[in-house]
Amino acid sequence: MPHRKVIRSWLLPIMQRSSAHALTLVLLDLILFLLAIGATIWFRNIAAKLLFGVVAGFVIGRLFILGHDACHQSFTPNRRLNRWIGRLVFLPSLTPYSLWDVGHNVVHHGYTNLKGFDFVWHPLSLDEFQALPRWRQLLERIYRSGWAPWLYYFIEMWWQRMYFPSRKKMPTRRPVFTWDGVLVTAAAMVWVAGLAAAAIITKQSIGITLLAGFALPFLFWNAMIGFVVYVHHTHTNIAWYDDKVAWAAAQPFVSTTVHLTFRYRFGALMHNIMEHTAHHVDMSIPLYRLQEAQKILEVMLPLRIVIQKFSWRWYFDTARRCKLYDFRRRCWTDFSGQPTSGAEVSL
Repeated sequence: MPHRKVIRSWLLPIMQRSSAHALTLVLLDLILFLLAIGATIWFRNIAAKLLFGVVAGFVIGRLFILGHDACHQSFTPNRRLNRWIGRLVFLPSLTPYSLWDVGHNVVHHGYTNLKGFDFVWHPLSLDEFQALPRWRQLLERIYRSGWAPWLYYFIEMWWQRMYFPSRKKMPTRRPVFTWDGVLVTAAAMVWVAGLAAAAIITKQSIGITLLAGFALPFLFWNAMIGFVVYVHHTHTNIAWYDDKVAWAAAQPFVSTTVHLTFRYRFGALMHNIMEHTAHHVDMSIPLYRLQEAQKILEVMLPLRIVIQKFSWRWYFDTARRCKLYDFRRRCWTDFSGQPTSGAEVSL
């Protein structure tokens, strides 16, 4: 494997950032979000309301991906503009910008798939799982069933680590963490109050309006981001590590990520965030250049990158196999500790 600096040098010709391009994407997605939320009020039919609530949740995901790029300082050439854009487009997902910055940029990207550091979908060992109380074992089973990425992200990521986290989860205390929490709380209050007022004015049910225009979009967004972060780093060919030396030797910026491909250009609808190897190789690549960067890497590093065509059959098979991790044998196992990946397992 070439040195990371060499690999990054291959991508230099496509690193240009464009404020005009970035701002156009922000404006487009903000308009789509407002239209989708407006539709949950405009339409009286409950099914239509719920449908547009799902659409709003998907657009929240798109806005978050833009904020994710801005938080990496890869969206526009202007660092201050990136921070303002990031905070703005993170509001619909109720994501405190500064806390995401620390958890994602510093921890996740700095120590991807390293046990004890990277906490995003980190797998437990059999001993760790068996030491859990019964209720927590049940919750882990639900998380890794394939049906509950929404629950995992809501509890383990947003509630515990993003929204006014405890000292146990975030020992470092900074005023900006609190203020960003206040900012997203204020945004949620304005959002809910606006929907309630619209329901009263149009003589509709406040409960149904809040369900379609706030709760459902937020729930769908949690499911979307929970799914995305799961498939980015969970695969039978992707390893986790509990030894920093072995982790560093594995070139984790390439070996711990999955490039998940979709039919019908669906990946483009998610602003190319699934071209994830390129993003981990160099976080400064803007999302509107990721597709080209990924192609370069896959040509220059044949057989080094995990490329997976998406199907629901593959996804649920992965969820079935990837329950726990054996760090000694470096393979995935089921909840009883039986290997489900590796040469000894029949595929």
